[in-house]
Amino acid sequence: MNILLLGSGGREHAFARQLSQSSLCTKLFIAPGNAGTLQHGENIAIGVNDFSAIEQFVTVNNVELVVVGPEDPLVNGIYDYFLSKEALKNIPVIGPSKTGAQLEGSKAFAKQFMVRHNIPTAAYGEFTIETLEDGFDFIDEQVPPIVLKADGLAAGKGVLIVPDHGEAKEQLREMIEQNKFGKASATVVIEQFLKGIEFSVFVLTDGVNYKILPNAKDYKRIGEGDTGLNTGGMGCISPVPFVNDELMKKVEEQVIIPTINGLKQEGIVYKGFIYFGLMNVNGEPYVIEYNCRMGDPETEIVLPRIKTDLAELLLAVANGKLSEKQIEIDERAMATVIVASGGYPEDYEKGKLITFPTDVSSDTIIFHAGTKQQGESIVTNGGRVLAVSSFGNNIHEAVAKSNAVIEQIQFEGKYFRKDIGYEFR
Repeated sequence: MNILLLGSGGREHAFARQLSQSSLCTKLFIAPGNAGTLQHGENIAIGVNDFSAIEQFVTVNNVELVVVGPEDPLVNGIYDYFLSKEALKNIPVIGPSKTGAQLEGSKAFAKQFMVRHNIPTAAYGEFTIETLEDGFDFIDEQVPPIVLKADGLAAGKGVLIVPDHGEAKEQLREMIEQNKFGKASATVVIEQFLKGIEFSVFVLTDGVNYKILPNAKDYKRIGEGDTGLNTGGMGCISPVPFVNDELMKKVEEQVIIPTINGLKQEGIVYKGFIYFGLMNVNGEPYVIEYNCRMGDPETEIVLPRIKTDLAELLLAVANGKLSEKQIEIDERAMATVIVASGGYPEDYEKGKLITFPTDVSSDTIIFHAGTKQQGESIVTNGGRVLAVSSFGNNIHEAVAKSNAVIEQIQFEGKYFRKDIGYEFR
């Protein structure tokens, strides 16, 4: 069958590689793709949110499956768009409906959903001048420190973490009554402070059944030792050493099952991936956030660890037959290290010529994220340029393999963190 994959990053290169290996894949199209996806299919110059152009392309090229990589087209309703068109309604789209995508598109929607279905997350409340006294009562129920957030935009200054109940009440009064952050703090969100270690769990669901995919841990900070500015992710590891059977059982029973059941109960159509951003708080999982798609760079280690034919799994999702499938996982450790442009996540230059090593072990995969084909050459075209993923017998070995390959990759301003997985090595 002909498959259309939407997206242009490292995540989509990982999907393209996996889908192209399927016995079911006749032809793979990637819109818009990058220099790496060209290795596995044909890039198409169509934007992920240009639904009418996607409609025309799918119709003309007899596309039988659409796989959505990034969140934007999902939040914008591409699933619903296909369902509403007579010529498209029978073409499966892997991704949730527009309402389902609100799990990522709206933090308020996600929080309210979790509360409705008793899914563990940081306790929170929203308060205004009319409910100020209720806010004081809510503060009394929290264990310090206490997080207060101006509901609106406050130039990055609207979040306070205060050490005790008394100060929290003073700050709440200042924010609401005295307009400490202007109109932004007319409504204030108070959240429980969660202290723990973050990790991510991914599931594939047909809306009724689900399969748990390999877990991962992402490293967001630009600097080694998790210092400096936040980025889109500078690397990740899988599996996460502290995620044992006991913790995963809690994740499944307290988070995954209530989420899937909640979607069913509310009649929300969801056929695709769910990303659970979790915090391990003294052995108990709390949901920090949902994503309505696979993460990046986590996809670059999660998918290579899946031995099962990905196209077969996605067809089973589309047909509501996921329960009939078994997923085989490679038990080896894996690590991805991001190669970034100099200056990222702030200003950086594009168009730098990339040279690659001529001989790379089969244990290592170089995924393209921000790259572009320019004649016979490949040049940088983004802040995160490459994701180098390696298998190893343990995290230390996997990271060492990726780092060694990165040392052989050259472009002006190249930067990478050498300490991915540092706390487990």
